[in-house]
Amino acid sequence: MYSGCNKMHFVSTESFEWTSVEKGGGISVMFMGTVYNSIDEKNRMIVPSKMRAGLGERCVLTKGLDQCLYIYTMDNWEKQMEKISRLPESDPKVRVFIRHFCANAAECEFDKQGRIVIPQELKAYAKIEKELVTMGAMSKIEVWGREIWDAPDNESKMETEAFSKALEEYNF
Repeated sequence: MYSGCNKMHFVSTESFEWTSVEKGGGISVMFMGTVYNSIDEKNRMIVPSKMRAGLGERCVLTKGLDQCLYIYTMDNWEKQMEKISRLPESDPKVRVFIRHFCANAAECEFDKQGRIVIPQELKAYAKIEKELVTMGAMSKIEVWGREIWDAPDNESKMETEAFSKALEEYNF
């Protein structure tokens, strides 16, 4: 898919989908799949149409863990804020986490081409140059700089044996 200026594109290696799931009486949006895309010179990324359908008209973009960005639906952002508000702010680690997660959060609206702007602070945090890896991660979307994601020392990629052992602890 290309924008009008032919500067942005994405190539899907898997279908990128969202589904609504009943959980605890409410509906949560669940994202899955991976898309390789890019940003343009104005720091805009195209959000694939299937993803936009799950996000609604607005979303929140913030620093994630592991040097990536998270995109939340407005509902899921509110749920995260609810969880965070229950953490003890007397704990210095909680205060650091709140600053990390909330200080640079940006509420985004989509333009006519389905793009959102990645603020400079978030772009720098995720070390985004041009190429992106955008992936569904259950109730949120992760946006990675392609170089960070593809790096051989990226600890966020699953090593089957180690994860299998870790998941056994959770009876998974």
